[in-house]
Amino acid sequence: MNLAAATNENLAHTSNVLIYSSMAVYTLAFFAHIAEWVFGSRSKVGRTAAALTTEEAAAAAGTVKVQVAAKGGGTAVLEKPKVITRSAAGSRDVPDGPGAAGGTFKGDLYGRMAVSLTVLAFLVEAGGVVARALSVQRAPWGNMYEFSITFSTVAVGAYLILLALKKNVRWMGLLLVTTVLLDLGIATTVLYTSSDQLVPALHSYWLWIHVSTAIICGAVFYIGAVGTLLYLFRDSYENKLASGQEPGSFAQSVLSRLPSASTLDKFSYRINAAVFPLWTFTIIAGAIWAGDAWGRYWGWDPKEVWSFITWVAYAAYLHARATAGWKGRKAAYLALVAFGCWLFNYYGVNIFVTGKHSYAGV
Repeated sequence: MNLAAATNENLAHTSNVLIYSSMAVYTLAFFAHIAEWVFGSRSKVGRTAAALTTEEAAAAAGTVKVQVAAKGGGTAVLEKPKVITRSAAGSRDVPDGPGAAGGTFKGDLYGRMAVSLTVLAFLVEAGGVVARALSVQRAPWGNMYEFSITFSTVAVGAYLILLALKKNVRWMGLLLVTTVLLDLGIATTVLYTSSDQLVPALHSYWLWIHVSTAIICGAVFYIGAVGTLLYLFRDSYENKLASGQEPGSFAQSVLSRLPSASTLDKFSYRINAAVFPLWTFTIIAGAIWAGDAWGRYWGWDPKEVWSFITWVAYAAYLHARATAGWKGRKAAYLALVAFGCWLFNYYGVNIFVTGKHSYAGV
């Protein structure tokens, strides 16, 4: 059988056009997010309101009243900002988006434009993934190129779902779009593989189950890693404020408009905890598939080893995060190490290590 003849070249070309078109729209979304941050950062009042909160008696003003000694033997009441540690029940720490948090309507408008462009880019990219699948009548993740374009599509989809659920995650938009553009840039240049049929070992319904869950887990782990990374920056910013130090201009213009450190910490923990059972299922599904394809469930293949290492790292993080002595920065570092293991499992093992899972196509 001529495998090349089984490929619909028109659909394969359409897929490529859609992927490149999505990159163009993501670029527009990137510049819209930049505008959101720039215009939002012009309001010092907005930055302070986003970075600071108050005690119950001064909630609206964003201050804590402190009595200090004054000249002449009397006392004076000063208003001192307090770092956010938690949001009030049923409320948010900051308005939805850097522009809104910056106190400007124009910044918020650019943020909403960025989200709209991200939705459009997501739909175009998803169309490219579907066209790739239709061109060969199979799951569109038989090599690293296809995995990459599907991965970024799912990551953006997860972000948009959180937005649709009214979660305050628009602060993630700029970093998300930037990394998606990087992912697609690598995919269309270094990792690109022409549309073709699968090697015989991959002809199984387990391809739909095992690889799809791996993609979903990776995309959600990525969102959790973004939250963890920003938590570390925001936590340092809050510690400076609490110690009376003056944060730098970057912190004032960017970090002040992120949710509080405690909110970012909880967000990352919940995201990672929610997807960890699915990652467990992914490894089990892979073992079952290996039993069908190779006659053994586990053979310490490099991909299997690093999948297990990733599982152990995330299990250690979740255990550490639930232990009082390991909350905060220590657990956050462990979460980033765990995501680093996932990244190496994807890029490093596929490109630099030879094993039974060597279907990278590069």
